[in-house]
Amino acid sequence: MTSPLDPRALDVDAARARLSGLTVIDVRTPGEYASGHLPGALNIPLDQLDRALPALRRHHGELLVVCASGARSENACRLLAEHGMAAMTLTGGTQGWARSGHELDRPASGGRRTWSMERQVRFTAGSIVLVGLALGLLHPAWQLLSAGVAGGLVLSALTNTCGMAAMLSKLPHNRPRPAELDATLAALARRA
Repeated sequence: MTSPLDPRALDVDAARARLSGLTVIDVRTPGEYASGHLPGALNIPLDQLDRALPALRRHHGELLVVCASGARSENACRLLAEHGMAAMTLTGGTQGWARSGHELDRPASGGRRTWSMERQVRFTAGSIVLVGLALGLLHPAWQLLSAGVAGGLVLSALTNTCGMAAMLSKLPHNRPRPAELDATLAALARRA
């Protein structure tokens, strides 16, 4: 049974066929967005969606929300639904789009390029586990650090959320510059 807050999903082929009539909102971090995004997508990071709500309310076109794989875009669609706005999510996200052989837009130059959030999480989690195991050779209590990360990863999988990604998204290289978000909101207003 589906809830009214469950987002409608659009598969890659359907999204590609309708792309010109959709307003695509990419909720990944600015660095992830710069590494490649759907043509014409606007970057409004998930943690900045509240700030964009007034502009999104004024927008009358259909919204397609995308992220890397679909999890963050589903959360964004639910948040929009809580505020009375319908939006669709792209099945498989930007990764699915690229796997289907469709082009991704990238900045010509000067764009911030960072690792995807998933890659940042894997690197950070792996590093913490290795440090915990190495320090565990000095004192066994340090192995609790590795156990804590393992428990966090299990919880992340069970809840389809990621506390580590939430923390990493606060780092400066993952944050939008105010001017970038303002420009995105202005572009959204022009599409209304």
